Amino acid sequence: MTFSSFGNKFTQFSGITQLMSDLNDGLRTPGAIMLGGGNPAKIPAMQDYFTQLCAEMLAQGKLTDALCNYDGPQGKNTFLTALAELLSHELGWPIEAKNIALTNGSQSAFFYLFNLFAGHQPDGQVKKVLFPLTPEYIGYADTGLEDDMMVSYKPTIELLPDGMFKYHVDFDHLHIGDDIGLICVSRPTNPTGNVLTDEEVMRLDAIANQKGIPLIIDNAYGVPFPGIIFSQATPLWNPNTILCMSLSKLGLPGTRCGIVIANDETIQALSNMNGIISLSPGSIGPAIALEMIQRGDLLKLSEQVIRPFYQQRVEQTMDIVRRYIPVERCLIHKPEGAIFLWLWFKDLPISCQTLYQRLKARGVLMVPGHYFFPGLEQSWPHTQQCMRMNYVPEPELIERGIAILAEELERAHREG
Repeated sequence: MTFSSFGNKFTQFSGITQLMSDLNDGLRTPGAIMLGGGNPAKIPAMQDYFTQLCAEMLAQGKLTDALCNYDGPQGKNTFLTALAELLSHELGWPIEAKNIALTNGSQSAFFYLFNLFAGHQPDGQVKKVLFPLTPEYIGYADTGLEDDMMVSYKPTIELLPDGMFKYHVDFDHLHIGDDIGLICVSRPTNPTGNVLTDEEVMRLDAIANQKGIPLIIDNAYGVPFPGIIFSQATPLWNPNTILCMSLSKLGLPGTRCGIVIANDETIQALSNMNGIISLSPGSIGPAIALEMIQRGDLLKLSEQVIRPFYQQRVEQTMDIVRRYIPVERCLIHKPEGAIFLWLWFKDLPISCQTLYQRLKARGVLMVPGHYFFPGLEQSWPHTQQCMRMNYVPEPELIERGIAILAEELERAHREG
């Protein structure tokens, strides 16, 4: 069978394919310890809330209406209006419904946006997506229609007390040439839990404005919802900023609902792309989220249930890691948000891919770090020394997984 160039590119094995396959297989494998994928926690209070909410919406006919009707290519009008009013009121942003579009998950949104602003241009130039700081989200790496469409820069590393560290944008070495079509960052960052400082975000915003290119901020874990962020961070949006949000980390990944906030020209472009590629975004997630806004629950649950749950869980997980793995073996990126710990094994004598395979053979699923450096051109040993772990499972499962990780680290050092 002969595929097109498009087919060859998008049928190849990738890091995001491995991650989602592991997630699917692990959820269905008895005894597997899922420290790998990005599935949100099944928070009991949120599970009960969604069960009750859906039952009431079904009784009122609202759920059936959402199931049995298309929305427009921009998304559910009533939800767009309600969300614009909420964000305008809470954050003071001058946005209306025309500034918001929905997609079938954030991954679709990044595919649209990266190829909208980067790749081959009408004048023959080829533009790239710039990640000013890596590591970055694994799902970005293979979304470009063109080969070599991503470029990224190494961070500076700040060593912190208690075996922690933090990445920062290395502005001294950051070069943004005329071949850059857009800048993209996640905040909080998947995989590291890093939160770019307000100063870093404002500097990137100023650079983007100066260059006349958009700044995309992936806000899948951030404020105001789902609010999985544990440090001070001022939300940013302006007409040159494209803010991407999601319902997944509220606890609704199955609804596949991505949210893009941008200037009206970009939103119209995304709506047209939606119509061509998928007719319209899904209806169930927006219907549920609209009901949550109307009841005053969306931000309240983010602040009072979701954030406290993850903050307690990450503190428990940090304690477990340190009981089994000393600072000399493992540094931990300061967890400022998201649902992951980023572990740095500075003296690891094997590759992170080999460590991943050894852990998987023992029923522990994590994600090898080398997948999280899209577009990094220079060789850097650090990329082979890190692993991402999800701290969502129950503490007893996390402890079993960390105990096995500690054993495999010792084995690697004995053999090394």
